[in-house]
Amino acid sequence: MNRAYSGVNLAVLRGHNAALVLDLLRTAGDGGISRLELAERTGLTPQGVSKITARLREQGLVTDTGRRASTGGKPRTVLRLVPDAGYAVGLHLDRDELTAVLVDLAGTVVAERGSPLAFGAGGDAVVETAASEVEALLAGAGAGAGAGAGADEGAAGAGGADAGDPGHLDAQDPVHPEPPTPRVLGVGVALPGPLDHSSGVLHRVTGFPEWDGFPLRDALAARLGLPVVVDKDTNAAALGLTLAGCGDSFAYLHLGTGLGAGLVLGGAPYRGPRTGAGEFGHQVIQLDGPPCGCGNRGCIEALCLAAVAAGSFDEAARVLGEGAANMVGLLDIDLVLLGGRTVAAAEERFVEGVRAVLGERARRGGTVEVPVLSAPGSERVVVEGAAQLVLAPLFGRAHGHFPANRNDRNLS
Repeated sequence: MNRAYSGVNLAVLRGHNAALVLDLLRTAGDGGISRLELAERTGLTPQGVSKITARLREQGLVTDTGRRASTGGKPRTVLRLVPDAGYAVGLHLDRDELTAVLVDLAGTVVAERGSPLAFGAGGDAVVETAASEVEALLAGAGAGAGAGAGADEGAAGAGGADAGDPGHLDAQDPVHPEPPTPRVLGVGVALPGPLDHSSGVLHRVTGFPEWDGFPLRDALAARLGLPVVVDKDTNAAALGLTLAGCGDSFAYLHLGTGLGAGLVLGGAPYRGPRTGAGEFGHQVIQLDGPPCGCGNRGCIEALCLAAVAAGSFDEAARVLGEGAANMVGLLDIDLVLLGGRTVAAAEERFVEGVRAVLGERARRGGTVEVPVLSAPGSERVVVEGAAQLVLAPLFGRAHGHFPANRNDRNLS
């Protein structure tokens, strides 16, 4: 029995067990999986699995996909997830642009939109722009913006909201949900920090102090009538990369209009108790360096962006590499992944430059050299990760954990 999928036959954990079954159906793909295999892999009784899958079929989340020959007795009925039974919106709010995607239950992007964004216009203006883009995305894909019957119930289960707070969908500490009636399940928003992801309230985003204290989650949920979850862009990317099989100990470094890190430790994104982990860009590495928007001097972000502005990608990569080497030495992680639009503009130079610094530091310190790679799907890694903030709790994966025996790394 795979311990990562271990379930228990108690009525009070029915939602947890349903999440285990749904996740196995999701990972099985179009080939599907039989009830007997589900029972073997979860440790649930065949009767328990039958009850769960019957409910999932009633809710339209699961369907039969044929029969498979067995070693004895009658052929086994094979079940599969119905990807278009529900959707999530991923929304990436950068400092100057907005990207929105609609993702089905299997994680496939079925629609996408993008537009310029004036992040400095303030909370109310940005909420209106974001809501209009989400509505246009859903209208273009033929999905209603309203959550529909059962959507609040499902979101509350996924995010731990109470009946008086239908907009609350907490990605860090979910209660495994009973699957909702298939509809648009919610909106995951990824944006620069710092912020409190559990309350969806922003703090002093670097360069935009007017956002401090703005309740983005509640404001957008009220405007759209959909559950909303908010997290840092790097945390959303880290969640998506973990679910894609990139490992259980890595750092995702995102260099775009700013610089931050998403940390995955022990198979789960690490946010810290106040969502303050991963403020990578504001390490001071030059005491008399140029001023940074955070108020300090000589931050990695300021040095990197200054080098990029001067057209020196090699210098930017060297600075990024020094910060990455500090992080590797501090956390003893296994892998460094690079992403963000600035990295994408000179991907090979950034990867080689950061790799060279880490290699040299490893040789001098006698430590193991850590691989440096471009993040898979780097162009949409943040916005797809934002959609996973909504979907992952449905499959019991809000923390990003995946089966202990799964060692694949989809890094191609």
